[in-house]
Amino acid sequence: MAQASSNQTGSKVLVFDFGAQYGQLIARRVRDLHVYSEIVPCDITADEVRAMNPAALILSGGPASVYAEDAPTIDPEVLNLGLPVLGFCYGHQTMAAVLGGEVSHSDIGEYGPATIERDRESALFNATPIEQTVWMSHRDSVSRAPEGFVVTSSTDVCPVASMECPERKLYSTQFHPEVRHTEYGQQILSNFLFNICGIEPTWTMDNLVETMSREIREKVGDDRVILALSGGVDSSVVAALGARAIGRQMTCVFINHGLLRKGEPEQVEEVFTKQFDVDFIHVHAEDRYAALLDGVTEPEEKRRIIGTQFWKEFFAVAQQLDGVKYLAQGTIYPDIIESGARKTGGKASTIKSHHNLIPFPEGVHFDLIEPLDHFFKDEVRELGLALGLPEHIVYRQPFPGPGLAIRIIGAVSPEKLEILKNADAIVREELDAYNARLFEATGERNSEHSCWQYFAVLPDIKSVGVMGDERTYQRPVIIRAVESSDAMTADWAKLPYEVLGKISSRIVAEVPGVNRVAYDITSKPPATIEWE
Repeated sequence: MAQASSNQTGSKVLVFDFGAQYGQLIARRVRDLHVYSEIVPCDITADEVRAMNPAALILSGGPASVYAEDAPTIDPEVLNLGLPVLGFCYGHQTMAAVLGGEVSHSDIGEYGPATIERDRESALFNATPIEQTVWMSHRDSVSRAPEGFVVTSSTDVCPVASMECPERKLYSTQFHPEVRHTEYGQQILSNFLFNICGIEPTWTMDNLVETMSREIREKVGDDRVILALSGGVDSSVVAALGARAIGRQMTCVFINHGLLRKGEPEQVEEVFTKQFDVDFIHVHAEDRYAALLDGVTEPEEKRRIIGTQFWKEFFAVAQQLDGVKYLAQGTIYPDIIESGARKTGGKASTIKSHHNLIPFPEGVHFDLIEPLDHFFKDEVRELGLALGLPEHIVYRQPFPGPGLAIRIIGAVSPEKLEILKNADAIVREELDAYNARLFEATGERNSEHSCWQYFAVLPDIKSVGVMGDERTYQRPVIIRAVESSDAMTADWAKLPYEVLGKISSRIVAEVPGVNRVAYDITSKPPATIEWE
């Protein structure tokens, strides 16, 4: 399903990946303008590009030098397809080198904000000032533009900050229009997409739902699909999409390991049995997990046990179903990028192994359907709303696969689970309300002070307290609340004292077995968001 929306409007933009740290961001900025885009390998052939029928191409930046022995480059015929092309940074230099210009290594680099001065009128710079601030990150630069090109802007350091050949619809900039630090960057992208390429901004979630549903139906035909439904955002959106596309040809298997947050199993079952017409199987595996985790304290061992048992439970159900050919997954764009997979470009460094790799048992195999694998998390949330998923699922916080087992430090027991579920429910209820107040006041769901993720942790200690004039020896609860956008870095949330005070008072008063509440004020790094 990698081409999930490629034929939606016939106005797809391909972003060539040269290993840029901003590669994903380019695709995202294009989508922000309601034009579909996806990342492809930089060494894709001209014939492959032609077969994908894009409306335009963008050449990303990259860390290499165009003259390095193993420098990535493009098929020169790509520039002869008659398609509009826009290059940034390394893409700018590659365009120059391939077409006979010169790229030189400068003694002085440009990193960060720089001021460009436009040398002439240009459709790419329409409605932008003669002087403007842009974001640079280079030492190599184009020293001579190719034949037929004109220089359209420069800086004190960079003689060819941008160049173009309007007759061939080829444009490029040394700077990065996709980053917010380039003050007119989105206007430049808009000029390219709409004025130069003539693309219509028709990529919306509503018509995306129609396209993706049709493509799933065409791929599946009369076969059946199985989905491991965790109740998280990604798998829930795939379930809702499958319900719309193929109805009861999709079986959603919900493995209840007893480690979910309070009320979540009931919410998942209600949504996917009453609101969406899918075949829903609720596997109650709580007792089996409890027996396997009894006495286990090492976090990685907890993860191994929970993950291994999950797939045992899942495939036990799958093998009882007839006619299942496909396994649907909630894989999203950052998962693919972080795994360094070639399907999205192949030049990006591997950050972590793909969290959705499936350990098929011997003799068992399903073809994969990954309808979200070209979408970002907030786009997935928008898609969920368009599909009619309730907000409490669409805006559900990130939750680790092993669930509360890794928010209980030490061995997991029924007593500890009950304490943590009740305390965590209070934390979420109060901070949900806090975020809602900020949203009402600011009109932004992710305002400067809102919490991105928040939960309770139960450490493996007890402490002395006084309750009702009597000594207690009970457990503390630790609150973790962070501000972030992507979980790569995070800062502790600067919550008002009255909010923290109310959470503390409620937990101690309402959760038996707790006599103390602490707040974790450590950023990531050096800490992680989760405790284990």
